[in-house]
Amino acid sequence: MALKKLGDSVYLYPGSPSTLIRVLDGGEAVLIDPGHGKGRHKDLKREIRRLELEVKAQLATHGHADHIAVAPKISAPLFIHRFEFSVAESPLNRELLTFGSKAPKGFLVFQFPEEVKVHAVFEWGDGQFGLNAIKLNGHSPGMTGFLDEENGLIYAGDSFFGEKLIQSVGLPYLIDPELFKASLNELHNYARRGYLLIPSHGKPVGGEEATELLEFNLRRVEETESLILGLLEEPASMDELAFRIMEHYGVAITPQKLALNLVPVRAFIAELYNRGEIEAVVDRGLKWAVKRG
Repeated sequence: MALKKLGDSVYLYPGSPSTLIRVLDGGEAVLIDPGHGKGRHKDLKREIRRLELEVKAQLATHGHADHIAVAPKISAPLFIHRFEFSVAESPLNRELLTFGSKAPKGFLVFQFPEEVKVHAVFEWGDGQFGLNAIKLNGHSPGMTGFLDEENGLIYAGDSFFGEKLIQSVGLPYLIDPELFKASLNELHNYARRGYLLIPSHGKPVGGEEATELLEFNLRRVEETESLILGLLEEPASMDELAFRIMEHYGVAITPQKLALNLVPVRAFIAELYNRGEIEAVVDRGLKWAVKRG
């Protein structure tokens, strides 16, 4: 795969996730979300050599394994938001956050080839390497976008997704619907100001295309809230809800996709329960239903 030049000092290496290469002064560069996969680090090193650069640092939007698994194979320190530190360094913490328990080996879990070491943490609002860290959480606790004012773009990580990805899975992966929606609204503001938005899983978008994709993400979240309330006119378990939602959106149902969708379904249930719109019931197991009276 070939690099795509997005500005005077920035390149995108395609993939899922894609990796942003931000050129610095003095023949150095910073990588955002190095990614995962056998040979990924070799590909990135090759492209860096072609640009006659050396990697000064690596930045991560968040600590999910598909975004940072190859970081140890690239000789540069890794920076991440402080809320993501334990997720990045601990495979067990990552599994607990994703599944609520230790995960079956190899089941929807990227295995790290070696220990990932985080060298420094940052806060939202910090500036480093010509980039500003902006709050875009909802997908994960410390999800961070990197704003590049000079090149007029934001590497937005998993704060929104390409339409094809959502259609293939069903729901955007999120752990807090309200935070996820707030991040989409924040990105709307940048899109209206002319910034190019780069999701980790999907193509860069700007202008009307960016606005339409953000609205597609927002509609899917809002539709799902309404859909769940409709489905819970009769008591249903989390698994039943996830299954019916996937059926509603015409998604091919596999154990892995069902497990993925259970994460946002739990988040929706928590939000609706906290708003007093649903209640827990016992009906041959724990189920949820619209609150009556």
